[in-house]
Amino acid sequence: MLTAKYERMGLRAGDKVLDLGCGFGRHAFEAARRGASVVALDAGRDEVEGVAATFAAMVEAGELAEGSLHANVVQGDALHLPFPDATFDVVVCSEVLEHIPDDLAAMSELTRVLRPGGTMAITVPRFGPELVNWALSDEYHNVPGGHIRIYRRSVLEERLSSTGMVVKGHHYAHGLHSPYWWLKCFVGTTNDEHRLVKAYHRLLVWDIMKKPAVTRYAENALSPLMGKSIIVYLEKPQ
Repeated sequence: MLTAKYERMGLRAGDKVLDLGCGFGRHAFEAARRGASVVALDAGRDEVEGVAATFAAMVEAGELAEGSLHANVVQGDALHLPFPDATFDVVVCSEVLEHIPDDLAAMSELTRVLRPGGTMAITVPRFGPELVNWALSDEYHNVPGGHIRIYRRSVLEERLSSTGMVVKGHHYAHGLHSPYWWLKCFVGTTNDEHRLVKAYHRLLVWDIMKKPAVTRYAENALSPLMGKSIIVYLEKPQ
């Protein structure tokens, strides 16, 4: 389930894509399926090893052609990216900046490695739903490596613009996920065995796997109102 939309970034086969803070690889895998040359970077060893294993499994399953696959997985630091200037055509950074104390330095690095004319998508938790999570639970954010700030869209766009990027638009995503996290924060973020949490989780898995019309309609209706994530699209001037 993607948060950023590659259609809005103009991704084409052969483009060089950086997925910064790739987690377990959802944006990286989709870029590879679309024929891009992908670098998936994360600070966590488990994430890096998991993404590398999944890429290998995708080749073995025939989902990606071995001869045409250009995918690298790198363990690295968002503040010191190991790439020359203007390396990438497209940059995705999903649900990462809210974890980084010096977020402006990370934004500057992302801008540096993007070529002039390239596009970028930044996603972070949306202000309203995230504020509810913080109000309900200290455990949600007050953990090592947890969320250290809540962004207003205006602040996020201002900081990104200060690095030389031009904002091209935004949208909201994951409207069905906000109530799930409010519930988790209410009953305890580690209480995965609570019957309501388990039932809601089954609903989300059903939605992701089957994409039934009823949940797709609900997602589209709820995302503008209370989508858990905001996605900002930008372009680096020529």
